[in-house]
Amino acid sequence: MKVLMSAAVAAMSVAAVPVLAHAQSSSPEIYGNLGYNSSRAEGADTGAVQGRLGAKLTPHFGVEGELSGGVKDDNIDRAGVRSSIEQTHSAAVYGVGFLPVSPNIDLIGRVGYGNTQFKQKLAGVESKFDADSVNYGVGAQYKFDDKNGVRVDYTRQQFRDNDADDANVVSVGYARKF
Repeated sequence: MKVLMSAAVAAMSVAAVPVLAHAQSSSPEIYGNLGYNSSRAEGADTGAVQGRLGAKLTPHFGVEGELSGGVKDDNIDRAGVRSSIEQTHSAAVYGVGFLPVSPNIDLIGRVGYGNTQFKQKLAGVESKFDADSVNYGVGAQYKFDDKNGVRVDYTRQQFRDNDADDANVVSVGYARKF
């Protein structure tokens, strides 16, 4: 997982070089988000508190990191067996595209790589497993003023291992420019 995460960061760094060369005349816009996400995968609805920290390097390109911690688990039934599942935590890095459509509204597209850890209880036995994912999604951000706003996202997590089901994640949160 660490090798793949490092490769994703390296690939985004290489892609950002031309953008950084163009952006040397101004400093990046640093931003953060704090919110809640709801994730659905094969009938399991889980929730997490989510935080992001990012840098908008140009008006149209940025990078961001994302961390979340699970706060809502769900029960699932498979082949007549009931278990509970919870996302314990998740981490991801993204390349982000911004499309300003007005002074206060940006449309957002992002693609990245993440890792999520799950906890499952089945017949009184608890187990933990993690899964790497390729993530992509779209969203929008509305700015109330120069510093504060709200952001809404849809992200698709395509898990690569441990037979984890792909997830649809919807998030809403407070956005702050530093």
